[in-house]
Amino acid sequence: MKFRATIRKEGLPDEIRTIEAPTHFAVYDLIEKEGGFVVSLEEGGGILVLPSWLTITFGSGVRRIEVIRMARNLSAMLGAGLSLSRALSVIERQSGNKYLKSIATGLSDAIKVGSSFHMALAAYPKVFPALFVAMARAGEESGSLTDALTVVSVQLEHSEELIRKIKGAMLYPAIVMTAIVIVGILMLIYVVPTLTVTFSQLGVELPLATQIIVAVSDFMVANVVAVMLGLFVLVVGGIAFIRSAFGGRVVLATALRLPIVNEIVRETYAARASRTLSSLLASGVPVLNALAITKEVVGTNVFADVIGEAEEHVKKGELLSASFAEHTQLYPILMSDMLTVGEETGKVAEMLKQVAEFYEDDVGEQTKNISVIIEPVLVLCIGAAVGVFAVSMIGPIYSLSSAF
Repeated sequence: MKFRATIRKEGLPDEIRTIEAPTHFAVYDLIEKEGGFVVSLEEGGGILVLPSWLTITFGSGVRRIEVIRMARNLSAMLGAGLSLSRALSVIERQSGNKYLKSIATGLSDAIKVGSSFHMALAAYPKVFPALFVAMARAGEESGSLTDALTVVSVQLEHSEELIRKIKGAMLYPAIVMTAIVIVGILMLIYVVPTLTVTFSQLGVELPLATQIIVAVSDFMVANVVAVMLGLFVLVVGGIAFIRSAFGGRVVLATALRLPIVNEIVRETYAARASRTLSSLLASGVPVLNALAITKEVVGTNVFADVIGEAEEHVKKGELLSASFAEHTQLYPILMSDMLTVGEETGKVAEMLKQVAEFYEDDVGEQTKNISVIIEPVLVLCIGAAVGVFAVSMIGPIYSLSSAF
């Protein structure tokens, strides 16, 4: 991968350079060894590069739960005295995922020819997040790779659990809304045409709402293939848009304006940033590198921008908590307060861990509550949809019956 980096060295003007490296972390590592630091970093540098806001991320074939299990198993085997290459060989034989088998083989081969473990991991950025690479490097440098892998498995597990709770809360409304759309399409294609024939035979004047439904039904019946293709394109395009950096920002901005949802979003990002930063700092990763990796873990959004500002504050010798205190509309005020206490007592990692645990528990409770709140809203939506259809289509029939 190629990265366009703006590099600053003491006493020299800023330099813009294109660097080829497997991950963002590798770039920071290289520049740090040269005695400078990275001011800004963008993926790209080839002849044709899509803007970052239009970049769409696809899967790697390896689920996050498999990465967590791999980290936990490696930690256990290393703790039992196995060499790293042998432990990876065991992972390769045990795994039922062909992609993970190939990756484990690649890692083992890289280590056998003298590569460090963290650099071998960095060659698979879609599988192993920057946090995993950084923790592995810190473990190798401190001689405690076993502990580092345990920490990263716990960190990733907490993050995955948080995402699972949020997805679980949204699963029920998603299923209900999908069912409504499918039933609505079937009604428009198969039921409405039958009623339309009746209206035509009687030659009555239809209300505006009925005329609209009949027109939509006629169009769908006459263009079934085009409609189905259009729906497919809409769904796939919507998923691709949401997964793109720009689409993610739009969805996030919308969520931050919704009552109840905005609090869950803020606390979710606070928990993710706090736990990631806490794990990195506790493992001995330098604070600037830790902030850069945390920013990458959080993503390309307004929450990551705040971490970028915090990075600039630290470079200038200012407090880490300053940036979070300036953006309490994004990160809850508790986070900046706990950071301040941590800076005063020299226990930043411990304070951040407490913040992460608090917000992870709170998000878990709120996701339970949101399911209870969404249920009556969905019932009202379904009732409104059924009511509109009944009044528009069944109403004229009853009017004709009374006229007779």
